Amino acid sequence: MSGLIRCLLGLFISWVCVLPAVPAFAAPIAPAAGDLSQQSAIELKVSLGTATNELKFVPNQLDFVAGKRYKLVLSNPSNVKHYFTAKDFADSIWSQKVEAGKVEIKGAIHELELKPGAQADWVFVPIKPGTYTLRCIVPGHSEAGMTGTITVRSPKQ
Repeated sequence: MSGLIRCLLGLFISWVCVLPAVPAFAAPIAPAAGDLSQQSAIELKVSLGTATNELKFVPNQLDFVAGKRYKLVLSNPSNVKHYFTAKDFADSIWSQKVEAGKVEIKGAIHELELKPGAQADWVFVPIKPGTYTLRCIVPGHSEAGMTGTITVRSPKQ
């Protein structure tokens, strides 16, 4: 191996070793240095329905900043099942995990179904700024008002 190639290889290896451990697709937007999965999560509670069986998300306007780690605590206090469905939002985030009971789910998450009395914690980092539609896909629920908006802002806004 020539001296030039050996030198370039050494520089490349040195550069790779100092990169922060973040998901590859998060690097352009994520402002935080280091491992995003170790960042303290900002907790936000969302109720799917109410104890009196109102068909609504509480709150129904969710606001996040790209590059920050969040823990969405979802609960269903009603006596019917509900869905937390926001596919475009789910496609624009890095999901670290969903925890429900003694189960932890990793990988791509597109929607969550919460049965009556259920709770689930969704830990994620928003990547792509935008405005996304939230809805419950149980027949009749969206039409009755079980909808919302999720906004992801750029870190500098």
